[in-house]
Amino acid sequence: MEKNLSYTTEEVANILKVSKLTVYDLVKKGLLPAYRVGRQMRIDPSDLEEYIKKSKKELQPSSVQSSKKETSIETQGYLQPRQLIISGQDMSLDILANYLEKSSKRFRPLRSYVGSLESLISMYQGYSDIVSTHLIEGISGEYNVPYINKILVNFQYIVIHLLTRKAGFYVKKGNPLNIKHWEDLRRKNIKIVNREKGAGARVLLDECLRKYRIPISEINGYDNEVTNHVSVASAVAKGDADVGVGIERGANLVKDVDFIPLVNEKYDLVILKNDENRELISQVLQILRSVHFQNDLKALGGYDLSQTGQVVYES
Repeated sequence: MEKNLSYTTEEVANILKVSKLTVYDLVKKGLLPAYRVGRQMRIDPSDLEEYIKKSKKELQPSSVQSSKKETSIETQGYLQPRQLIISGQDMSLDILANYLEKSSKRFRPLRSYVGSLESLISMYQGYSDIVSTHLIEGISGEYNVPYINKILVNFQYIVIHLLTRKAGFYVKKGNPLNIKHWEDLRRKNIKIVNREKGAGARVLLDECLRKYRIPISEINGYDNEVTNHVSVASAVAKGDADVGVGIERGANLVKDVDFIPLVNEKYDLVILKNDENRELISQVLQILRSVHFQNDLKALGGYDLSQTGQVVYES
């Protein structure tokens, strides 16, 4: 393996021929050391090579007992900070991770940049500790709770409001095609750029198509997928598409793109309720309700923080 570089979780997943969620699980369990560079989780080649070597060896009963004993001692004495996986793509989650790390030596937050549905599934599978979600149920207009209830079956959890933000269309500067409503997407002269399956923006599009009874077959470009808001806005700016769905911030980061607001999107956090997470939930609530944290989010612009820190639902 090449030295003097680090791998992203996606690169490690490709090397090991596993999913990114499996990599996050290895990191969370302390089996694969990782660290944060800016907003990304990174893994050293030497640590990956060591993990592969260890995986090739057959564990002896004595080594298993020794490993369990060492883990127990470390846990009881809190010698090792608990690694947390915070899953979601909004920049506010990076700020939350920084606050958690500074507020307690007990937590070592790491970030997973996946969409809302995949984040909830990763929590169900035990890979994530804090997940963000902005999933709308099109007919009722209710956000998040209907999806969480269906995915986290038989789990106890708390849903906490993080922020509200505007979602809508990215269009070319001046909106030359006069795109203003979901019905406009069925026009033959309009090509869209879509988000990946499981992303909140993809769910918003699909739910609104369902609400207005617009067949996917009538949407030109529906299968053209990218993986973040900026990529959607960039595709529109470059002329690869006429319109895409995203949040207001994405349009602000890309030249020659206008934003057409359509919905106020509720962005919530989900944490499982158990003995291990009791302190974590308390810490997150304290951070979200703090003036300093909210001032940092205000500085980014584009967020409604009037309900930040409120408990939306508790099972």
